[in-house]
Amino acid sequence: MVSGQGFTGEYRHQIDDKGRIAVPSKMRALLAGPIFVCRWLDACLAILPGSEWDAITEKVAGLSMTDPAARALERRLFGGAVEAELDRQGRILLPENLRQFAGLDGEVVVVGSRSHAEIWAPARWDAQMAVLDDDAAFGAAISGLRI
Repeated sequence: MVSGQGFTGEYRHQIDDKGRIAVPSKMRALLAGPIFVCRWLDACLAILPGSEWDAITEKVAGLSMTDPAARALERRLFGGAVEAELDRQGRILLPENLRQFAGLDGEVVVVGSRSHAEIWAPARWDAQMAVLDDDAAFGAAISGLRI
């Protein structure tokens, strides 16, 4: 599991001509060991350290294979997932199929999300932020969380 503050912050980077993005330096220390990149919720990608990937894998393995929702989750997470590694410049390669899924081309937004980082197309992230920045809508969205 990710310790300390975990993944935090919002950073804008460019995808290079080989499909790589620079992982923000503050996040690199949390990515020692295996790294996984997969399709995530809300049409973005997730970068997960191996420990978080293992925790999700364990949870999904405990779901019933006869449940259509469990099968859909397995297909979404694992079908396009790749193991990645940071190169010497702190970049990771995003395969074409994952870039297409998330609508990534040119600029991307890398966002910390506690246990993982998310990679967003700027227009999709801006739409998410429009909801999060609306106090009434945000309050309604989190009202059932008992925080």
